Amino acid sequence: MKLDPEVNEESDKSFTAMLTEEMKLKEAEALENQRRADMALLEAKKMASQYQKEADKCNSGMETCEEARERSEATLKAQKELTEMWELRARQKGWKEGTIKSRLRSSNGKRMVIDNM
Repeated sequence: MKLDPEVNEESDKSFTAMLTEEMKLKEAEALENQRRADMALLEAKKMASQYQKEADKCNSGMETCEEARERSEATLKAQKELTEMWELRARQKGWKEGTIKSRLRSSNGKRMVIDNM
């Protein structure tokens, strides 16, 4: 059987056209996949940025809280030292723990001393 060169050439052109069309479709599919990947990456970057902002706020809040705790602790320590100093002075003047003397004025204007033990 003898092959017709025109049919053979037409067949080659048709095959080349089909391959070209397939390549165009594959390229379009690859571009669409790349576009979707780029969109997903952009969304992931946005979410990571948002999480980082929230983490920064949290860290800032923790630092503020820690600073406030340290200030409170220092104030409490200073207050305890002041209380100890006044208690020492009171003991030097004769105060004993558990003894409370109250001076009240009665309804008739006279002073009353009450000892509580």
